[in-house]
Amino acid sequence: MGTERMEAFSDGVIAILITIMVLDLKIPRDADLRALIPVAPVLLTYVLSFIYLGIYWNNHHHLLRATHRVSGGILWANLHLLFWLSLIPFTTGWMGENRFASVPTAAYGLVLLMAAVAWWILQQRIIATQGDESILRRAIGGDWKGRVSPLLYLLAIVLAAEARWVSLGLYALVALLWLIPDRRIERVLQA
Repeated sequence: MGTERMEAFSDGVIAILITIMVLDLKIPRDADLRALIPVAPVLLTYVLSFIYLGIYWNNHHHLLRATHRVSGGILWANLHLLFWLSLIPFTTGWMGENRFASVPTAAYGLVLLMAAVAWWILQQRIIATQGDESILRRAIGGDWKGRVSPLLYLLAIVLAAEARWVSLGLYALVALLWLIPDRRIERVLQA
């Protein structure tokens, strides 16, 4: 089967997750900028999580451009990824509402780590289905960002107990790494 149905479902889920996050934002009662101070942690976690969901949505699009057919294993791997992404609104709210307390900050990192693992599994299922000479196999190459990101998430989770601001900085760093356009798949598709 083709990728269209899986892509449409995934797009819908990610759109709903972003909607859930924005609906969870509390609107300040006052009309001055000082009214934003108490909700600043929630706004910051929303921005970071929006960026993460946007990165996954964008990369998922490119991933499926390099995929010709979908198997049952790929569908289940995709659902696995969507499961972990669906927990982002919960951990986003928990971390923001508790002003970056250690446990919610570590839980946020755990969800990011598991989403990264699920992404890797999805890539591997696609390569196994498409073959070692597949577009995706050629495109991802050494995948340094894919190897470094989980290590940074693990470090951030460990540091959340004592240095939660460092953890938040590491989460932001990983997001910045992935915001830099990754044109590997596009280059292989054009070649």
